[in-house]
Amino acid sequence: MSKKLVIVESPAKAHTIGKYLGSTYKVKASVGHVRDLPKSRLGIDIDNDFEPEYINIRGKGDLIKELKKEASEADKVFLATDPDREGESISWHLCQILGLDPKDPVRVTFNEITKDVIKEAIKSPRPIDQDLVDSQQARREVDRLVGYMVSPILWKKVKRGASGGRVQSAVLKLICDREKTIKDFVPQEYWNISVLFDTDPEFEGKVQLFKDEKLVVPNEEAANKVESDLNSGKYQVSSVTSKVKSVSPFNPFTTSTLQQDASIKLGFTTTKTMSVAQRLYEGINVPGRGTMGLITYMRTDSTRISEEAKKAAYAFIADNYGKEYTSGRNSAVSKNAQDAHEAIRPANVFILPDELKDLDKDQYKLYKLIWERFVASRMAPAKFDTKQVEIKNGDYTIKASGSKRIFDGFQKVYATNNDEERDKILPELNEGDVLENGQVKKEQKFTEPPQRYTEASLVKEMEQKNIGRPSTYASTVALLLDRKYISRMRGKKTLQPTDLGFTVIGFMETYFNDITDSGFTSQMEDKLDAIGGEGVNWKQVLRDFYGPFKAELDKATEAERIQQKDVPALDDKGNPILCDICQRPMLIKSGRFGDFMACSGFPECKNTKPILKSIGVKCPECGNEIVRRRGKSGKTFYGCSNYPKCKVSFWYKPVNKKCPKCQSLLVEKHLKNTKLACSNDKCDYKE
Repeated sequence: MSKKLVIVESPAKAHTIGKYLGSTYKVKASVGHVRDLPKSRLGIDIDNDFEPEYINIRGKGDLIKELKKEASEADKVFLATDPDREGESISWHLCQILGLDPKDPVRVTFNEITKDVIKEAIKSPRPIDQDLVDSQQARREVDRLVGYMVSPILWKKVKRGASGGRVQSAVLKLICDREKTIKDFVPQEYWNISVLFDTDPEFEGKVQLFKDEKLVVPNEEAANKVESDLNSGKYQVSSVTSKVKSVSPFNPFTTSTLQQDASIKLGFTTTKTMSVAQRLYEGINVPGRGTMGLITYMRTDSTRISEEAKKAAYAFIADNYGKEYTSGRNSAVSKNAQDAHEAIRPANVFILPDELKDLDKDQYKLYKLIWERFVASRMAPAKFDTKQVEIKNGDYTIKASGSKRIFDGFQKVYATNNDEERDKILPELNEGDVLENGQVKKEQKFTEPPQRYTEASLVKEMEQKNIGRPSTYASTVALLLDRKYISRMRGKKTLQPTDLGFTVIGFMETYFNDITDSGFTSQMEDKLDAIGGEGVNWKQVLRDFYGPFKAELDKATEAERIQQKDVPALDDKGNPILCDICQRPMLIKSGRFGDFMACSGFPECKNTKPILKSIGVKCPECGNEIVRRRGKSGKTFYGCSNYPKCKVSFWYKPVNKKCPKCQSLLVEKHLKNTKLACSNDKCDYKE
């Protein structure tokens, strides 16, 4: 019997696919990349036309040996890594390691992990797409050049540990520019004037025009003048327009719109959304159905839907809601969409969200959101009877609108929560009708600055400005938070730049203006995409970039060091943390192994304290919080906050789950076939 080897990226995906292919196939996981540029040095030979210096990733020696052994014993090897630029690159690297010819039909791609799709994909392997690989290599090298050459300068000139990146710097500038606009904003007074009419039912119209021009009411004196004019005149209906308005459903999700909607409706961070979506894609054990991938690939900027998915949705909608709810509409495609694969949708529309209700609650919530959005996208528009009324009073025009939903269409499945689409009934009015008892209402208002970004609105801005790609949206936001360049405002979803963020972007704007400019970043994205889509020479893109960049590096190297402001150390309630010895405020300082607290009375008082971060796990000995600490070598470990009275500690991060064998805490191991293991060295339990 012939033996075939299939290599995917994740163990979860390998487990799911293995069940579909049968005993003649062995499915193994590469667990992400197997080769990469070295971490300890630049790894790009600039003098040799930017030739990359790839090495096997440290810690993957045993895995690579195993893959080589399996490949040597197999009659055929299929490389089924993710269907994107990154996945193509991983497959190419696997070819180098396993001695496969990239020009042979070794590459298999699929957009969903279902039995029929997997079996069909295996029948149609293709060669490695070298243009896609080169596009990934160029992106990796540009990002490496910026990160590894700018960051050391930031360490010396701004702060130890500071870093700059091609995408992260452009996004940080967006956040800082928005904050500057908010701080510099000067409110302008204006007044809204409306009239409440005592009819059945009563309704309110807004005074919008004066002598057929937009009415501007800048102050109370002008508002009183409008009120006086209206009270001395009469209200007469000048026009009534009725029509049926159609409201079309949204397109199915892309990565960006999924992250936005999950943030707004579910309160998920972008990182959490992608993590949960990854599990839904790779496979979930659905009661009564077995393990299967529940959604299509979740890194996409396309809204395209396959013909098979359209037919399935049509059948489901017709059977469950009626044919009048179906629609033959096509999804609009963004001008920047690579369209490499479909939109994010259920792999099988007939698997209802309620089938997941008793499983992981986050997976249920996200699947329900994806399912509803997809089904709604294939449904008929909602229809509204609308009425527009204009009322004249001297030189003033008052406008009012009403609507009543007459067909719910897609809104039967997907609620939009749009106030404009709720029923608002106007009385029966005819042209020429005179309205009595109009009560003028005046409201003082002030112009407001733009809102700070939330993760949802920031991702939307990144997409609109063509900064980054779907696969990088979540990681970029997470990196800026981790670097403490931005923070979430206390009790809110909004993002605000820190003093350090302002300092870093100020330096970057001065010496690396192109890197921070969203227009430049967008053009670079287009060039990198053109390598994969149009066969542009990837080395030429690097040559064109490096010349001007090297000139900026040389100037930045000569810059003066920036003095940092003192940052006070605050507790969880925002109160200053005081020195244990002299009661003066503690400050946040940076050291070789990260941030720590130091007394503001230095050098008289040299007291320092580590910054302890709770992980939400109680100490099994004394019940105090387990916190993240750093040892003298800089290595992270986890110990009791009651140290030195309690000396409980763990090298791996503990979780709120006890070992079923010995009742010790379980810890995160993240090894080849292990996610959790017992913290007791004498116990061999793992899962």
